[in-house]
Amino acid sequence: MSNYPVHTLQSAPEASRKSLEALQSAFGFLPNIAATMSTSPVLINTLVPMFGQVHAGSFSEPQIQTVLLTNAVTNASAYPVALHTFLALQNGVTEADVEAIRNGDLPKDAKLAALSRLAKTLIEKRGRLNAHDKELFLREGFGSEHLLEVIAIVAASAITNYNASVTQPPLEVDFQVHSWSAN
Repeated sequence: MSNYPVHTLQSAPEASRKSLEALQSAFGFLPNIAATMSTSPVLINTLVPMFGQVHAGSFSEPQIQTVLLTNAVTNASAYPVALHTFLALQNGVTEADVEAIRNGDLPKDAKLAALSRLAKTLIEKRGRLNAHDKELFLREGFGSEHLLEVIAIVAASAITNYNASVTQPPLEVDFQVHSWSAN
């Protein structure tokens, strides 16, 4: 059970409200994960600009969601798995590719597989990629700048994954169909 409140815009600390308003505007609602995160203005105010940069980068939204879903599964973080399953499907990642990632496998799409493999390897090896790890990613047509951009996505995702593991926010009704637990 969580000891962290699921804040509203009214109950959140004043210093967290601008970030919460930005997220509510982006999603059309205030995600429970952000509502719990807002207990710490430092945490929520770090996350929002990072995700702004991630979503304004060179990757498509399906590619970003592939990395975010992979990160959530690799970090065994249930709320983000449900959230990013919902968002991946909403943004055109196939059901088969989403299920593969949720099961710890690679998507069939070669570019999504390269992104998923790299994200999982970065987390599992704590960033210590070898030449082969890099080559597997680069040979799918990505550049070295893309590899570094994936690091930004993994870093931003770590914030939500770790927060969810600590605060255990309840899933919104729309995400409950995508609930997940590590086996």
